[in-house]
Amino acid sequence: MSRIAYVNGRYLPHKNASVHIEDRGYQFADGIYEVCEIHNSQIIDMGPHLDRLDRSLRELRINAPMQRAALIRILKEVITLNRVTNGLVYIQITRGVAPRDHYFPKSTTPSSLVVTAKHVNRKKWLEKGEQGIKVITTPENRWERVDIKSVSLLPNVLAKQKAKEAGANEAWFVDKDGFVTEGGSTNAWIVLNDGRLVTRPAEAGILRGITRAGVMKLAAKKAITVEERPFTVDEAKHAREAFCSSASGLVMPVTHIDDTIIGAGAPGELTQELRKTFHEASELTKL
Repeated sequence: MSRIAYVNGRYLPHKNASVHIEDRGYQFADGIYEVCEIHNSQIIDMGPHLDRLDRSLRELRINAPMQRAALIRILKEVITLNRVTNGLVYIQITRGVAPRDHYFPKSTTPSSLVVTAKHVNRKKWLEKGEQGIKVITTPENRWERVDIKSVSLLPNVLAKQKAKEAGANEAWFVDKDGFVTEGGSTNAWIVLNDGRLVTRPAEAGILRGITRAGVMKLAAKKAITVEERPFTVDEAKHAREAFCSSASGLVMPVTHIDDTIIGAGAPGELTQELRKTFHEASELTKL
């Protein structure tokens, strides 16, 4: 069965889906996106993801393409048409199509909406979680508004490619003071020797991850202390455990940072527990 995408009011075969050459997402990266996990035919934390999408739209002054109820119907339809039971649904909204000009187009210009869904190989995901991943560090070089989930991701792309070429899976950005901010597509965490979780505060410098918030809810449920504070690369390398969080990877154990082995060089016990029980604290929306 061929994949189906939603593009500005039409459900199309994925291979034929396209946007106008003067769409501002293509010309200026003038748009935002969200990614939700689909788990056992349920959308995970859809409400918080759509809340963050609305915030990103407000921050960039992009008009919402439709009311939330209509958007939810489209998400469910795209997932259903693609028969995705475990995977991801992707939402992208741009400021729309207009002659190329740095100024905003007329306020009546319709914003553009694209929605796609795809399967995730759960076996490979489980295997990666059992093995853990390697992370490299790289200097922070992104704009200050990383709290907006913008499609402008070139620094992230270069960091992820740098990681791949180094035989790693993720890159952690490090600010000028030596503190870890976040990963190229994840939030960063460490576990201290006494079992406390540490992650950078989301007030500035990182994206307020929805999966990050899910980990915090799960930790509270399990009476695990979470400290929101910056941590250095050196502290991370001496941590008992480390992990990344994201909608696509949930809780992903980190076994190496640069050339340093973390803990015993295998996924830590607490990280594995959070990974296995993550959905216990999630908001579940049935299709």
